[in-house]
Amino acid sequence: MSKLNYVLIGVLLAVIVGLGAYIYQEKTKPKGLELRIDGNGLSIQNN
Repeated sequence: MSKLNYVLIGVLLAVIVGLGAYIYQEKTKPKGLELRIDGNGLSIQNN
C-alpha cells in the first residue's frame, strides 16, 4: 500500500471516532433545564 492509502485510512478512522464521540455526547446529555453560571453571567438552556 502506498503512503496515500495509509493517510486516507487514518483520516477515515479519525472521522469515525470523532463522529462516535459526538453522538455519544449528544445521547448522554441530561434532559431538562441546564443552568450555567460563568463569567458571562447566568444562562438557562432548555435541552
